[in-house]
Amino acid sequence: MKKTLAIVLMVLCVFSAFAQGAAEGTAKDDQVKVVLLTDATGIDDKSFNAAAWRGILAFYGDEGAGRGTLYENITAQTSDDYVPNLKNAAEADWDLVITTGFTWGDAVTEVAALYPDQKFIIVDVDYLPKTDNLIQYIYEEEQGSYLVGVAAATQAKLDGIANPKFGFVGGVAGATITKFEIGYIEGVKSVFPDAEIVDYYVNNWGDPASAKTAAKSMYDSGVYCIFAAAGGSGLGVINQAKEERLAGKNVWAIGVDSDQYEDGVYAEGKSAVLTSMIKVVENSTLDALTKVKEGTWKGGVVTQNMANEGVGYATTNSELKAEAKAAADAAKADILSGKLVVDKTYAAAKAKGVAPAGLGAIDD
Repeated sequence: MKKTLAIVLMVLCVFSAFAQGAAEGTAKDDQVKVVLLTDATGIDDKSFNAAAWRGILAFYGDEGAGRGTLYENITAQTSDDYVPNLKNAAEADWDLVITTGFTWGDAVTEVAALYPDQKFIIVDVDYLPKTDNLIQYIYEEEQGSYLVGVAAATQAKLDGIANPKFGFVGGVAGATITKFEIGYIEGVKSVFPDAEIVDYYVNNWGDPASAKTAAKSMYDSGVYCIFAAAGGSGLGVINQAKEERLAGKNVWAIGVDSDQYEDGVYAEGKSAVLTSMIKVVENSTLDALTKVKEGTWKGGVVTQNMANEGVGYATTNSELKAEAKAAADAAKADILSGKLVVDKTYAAAKAKGVAPAGLGAIDD
């Protein structure tokens, strides 16, 4: 009798363990699986791609434990890798394929059409063909950029600088980066209508050395503050600003996408990054993953702006003066109320006489 009971109990234990394992396997299979495709700067760019990755980690809440099984990042060494990487991702076991940046636009258009059952998202684009398997996330970067322009210009005014010059360093010229530059210029010009503006485009998201050289030239020419909207290249601007401040110069850099205060630290409690234009890219990746999980996926365009906290500015640096923050906050209130509309294009800003001719910005 005892032997029979022991056998029954053993069978029950084995069955229970099998059932539990099957349940765990089912739970794992039911989880959303996602791959993030980035350019050569990868998720360590401390800016745009890093923010997209944060959204993925926030969705899973495991701080990286699921990498390689539930989520992964694949880096393209050149733009020639975009289509092959997208095709490989579409043919693998990923529920969602994420691309970051408008430079992926043509590749996504091509590959999304080939794999109609694969879900894709792209950040920074709203002009691709509207299909059921693609969500395009677009940001109104000009709004947040206006705020950092106001903050920097007000800071210069409070510093007693009579005729400050302002610089802008862009990554790859295009309509998206133009919104950053134009918003920044219009913010600066709201404080200093006659302010001189200079710009430089690296034509690369991962060339901080060139951006640093350009920044040095700008600072040497008397530029007070440089806003870098250049992905990983922007770190070159921040590094040059650190060197300038260590040498005793009253100059600043403005970070982008993420709060880049820490990247600008050059002494205890001191950062060369006065503020950063915050673009909450993690909202897009988190939103898309949630839609897949909840079964609410719908292709189309999703806009992120100041109203839904998709853009803003950072106040981490204690040297950003209270009056500068107050001026930026007042501008934010005007944007939210509709009293202030910031231009998105170089053509519009030039037509109003705000943006100078000869900038590197383009509208397409």
